[in-house]
Amino acid sequence: MKYIFVAGAPGSKWSSVCKNIYFSKSIDTSDYSPDRLYWHDASGEKELMHLGAYFDPGMEFGGFFDELPNYSKEVCEAEFDSPFSNADEDKVKIIKSHVFAHHIDFLKENWPDCPIILVHRDDDACLGWWVKCGHFDITYPLYHKYYKNLKEMSKIITEQNKDIMTSWYKHKGTEVYNNIQLSDWLRIDLPSEIYRQNYKEKDIKVKVLL
Repeated sequence: MKYIFVAGAPGSKWSSVCKNIYFSKSIDTSDYSPDRLYWHDASGEKELMHLGAYFDPGMEFGGFFDELPNYSKEVCEAEFDSPFSNADEDKVKIIKSHVFAHHIDFLKENWPDCPIILVHRDDDACLGWWVKCGHFDITYPLYHKYYKNLKEMSKIITEQNKDIMTSWYKHKGTEVYNNIQLSDWLRIDLPSEIYRQNYKEKDIKVKVLL
């Protein structure tokens, strides 16, 4: 298992799902950089919201991911690997992209041994949370080039959520309710207790496609 793919619309709280497995000893964290952090107090206290590389058109990586199936497996893997400096092949890379929502079949076909995490919240909840977390003032990753404005963001969230739910019901997998279950299904080491997360309490739906 070389990669863990993660798909979720902006505001789905997918970053928290990623963060709470990121510090597992099984995960390659060499994409970590002070420039790839974003803090905000949307939850009531200042906390780390984003860390590690994000892949999407207009972002630091994944500029062509809206057209992912038009590229070879080799080209895609070169982009997946580009933020990481760790040569340890035993470590698993988390590759997270909003636009993966539209390319689940492509990911499953080309990387059948790699799990895909689907993260979902209702459209209005996604948009509201994304706005509360800083909207276009978010400093990492940058959203303005591809998502452009709130009207376009709302439209794209709806489209991404629609395709996520299509894949949710189309493909076999397991819905999980906390990051202990998620780590178990991913077969990665459990992160320390400070990263425990109950998805139901946070109004997040998470499914692992294996």
